Amino acid sequence: MTPADSPIEATLIPGDGIGPEITDAVLEALDALDAPIAWDRQVAGVAAIERCGDPLPEITLASIRRTRLALKGPLTTPIGGGYRSVNVALRNALELYANVRPARTVVPGGRFDDIDLVLVRENLGGLYGGSDQFFALDGDPHGIAVSTGINTRSGCRRIARFAFEYAVRAGRRKVTLVHKANTMKAISGLFLETAREVAEDYAGRLEVDDRIVDACAMQLVLDPWRFDVIVTTNLFGDILSEEIAGLVGGLGFAPAANIGERGAIFEAVHGSAPDIAGTGRANPVALLLATALMLEHVGHPELAGRLRAGIDVTLNADKVRTPDIGGSASTSEFARALARRLRARS
Repeated sequence: MTPADSPIEATLIPGDGIGPEITDAVLEALDALDAPIAWDRQVAGVAAIERCGDPLPEITLASIRRTRLALKGPLTTPIGGGYRSVNVALRNALELYANVRPARTVVPGGRFDDIDLVLVRENLGGLYGGSDQFFALDGDPHGIAVSTGINTRSGCRRIARFAFEYAVRAGRRKVTLVHKANTMKAISGLFLETAREVAEDYAGRLEVDDRIVDACAMQLVLDPWRFDVIVTTNLFGDILSEEIAGLVGGLGFAPAANIGERGAIFEAVHGSAPDIAGTGRANPVALLLATALMLEHVGHPELAGRLRAGIDVTLNADKVRTPDIGGSASTSEFARALARRLRARS
């Protein structure tokens, strides 16, 4: 191992449900790639409650703050007990303001083909960053429900700048600003106004347009190829990213990166699927694709490229697929087939 390939410390959170199974598949692939990652294994979610009594232990946060890099399996937030979303808590605690969700066709022949677009979502503000509460009316303590959202000009500027810089680095051609400024004139209008100001700095380098969110949702299923990079606020990004995942076959192919000034967490978008945990039916591709994003982030684009190519060949040439995508391979069988391909191409 050369000095340039000295181990990169990263926090590993296997997660709940199918998380440990798909994490094992990732570790097998990274071993086949001889990737220079040194793991600090930690827990969060239900596994952390069982071990520490806390879904987000301070030791886990301290590890990510130290390594500034984490790979995370899906986490379960228990219903009841006053627990807030562990994923939201992680993003807020570490100020991971940018959520990047690429969508690329991996298995051709679906309803949509040749999809290659990226959604950049503001991760900390909007309607998820405000307050949500009830007030009494006519004797009903929940007679009125009120939600407020918060956008700041600095936060809008930061996510817009991130999206444009991402587009330039990735050799993209266009950025679409998605909003609801026609009716939400303050909270969404501020985003659109600020993003347009940032766009001026990229004139001549990137094409820029904007869409009202409902029109964008419709156009994504009518003509998704018109989009390249989409940047939007928290709630809209959450909804549209799920729609975009459907264009490429579902959440089993949906990776995500959560990035801030002092760290980054990479994850699969899907949940912990406790109903199939332990059955060997879990599809590890989303977490593998998130791992490719992580490898790029730490300066190993060649390893990321090899991993993506290996996934493509294993799925489409070798036809090794898990049951959710029409195959019969178990999670571990897919992992072994992928590892063989990666070693053969080393």
